[in-house]
Amino acid sequence: MQLENHFEYFPILETDRTRLRKITYEDQYDMFNYCKNPEVSKYTVWDVHQSLSDTQQFIDFVHKRYESQKVGPWGIEDKHSNRLIGSCSFVNWDNRNQKAELGYVLSYDYWNQGYMSEVIRRIIHFGFLDIGLVRIEARCHPNNIGSARVMEKSGMQYEGLLRRHIFAKDDFQDVKMYSIIREDFVS
Repeated sequence: MQLENHFEYFPILETDRTRLRKITYEDQYDMFNYCKNPEVSKYTVWDVHQSLSDTQQFIDFVHKRYESQKVGPWGIEDKHSNRLIGSCSFVNWDNRNQKAELGYVLSYDYWNQGYMSEVIRRIIHFGFLDIGLVRIEARCHPNNIGSARVMEKSGMQYEGLLRRHIFAKDDFQDVKMYSIIREDFVS
């Protein structure tokens, strides 16, 4: 099984309130608006976007992934406003072991409204039933209570603290590891 094969024709997914689709250059202003917020990037591995150029560089990177038919992030579009409110993607996938990690970000204006839990549940469904993954993981900073809550509401289980696991923002960071396995999802 090659995860990339499922992105040859980029899958568009939907939830009740969102459409998960390719990120476009028309999204750059919406993306910049949430990526420039220090609260949004506080627990991420990337720094706050200082200018629209930072956002454009990220979109350039994303489009190269799309063009080469590699796994790239879904843009999260609010169906009501048709605006980009975040992104979510499979990262650190492991074809041999049929597992992938989820990474996600959401505009501060949409926090604490259940949007990200809705999106993550849909992507977990796609990962297990359409791709055939065996395990889906996600990690967050120990102080990122909101992200931990999203993972738990999405059916993931806390597995433990990975001490000094990543180097980000000029320091080694601990991360909390969560996962869900196919048997937990389908049972």
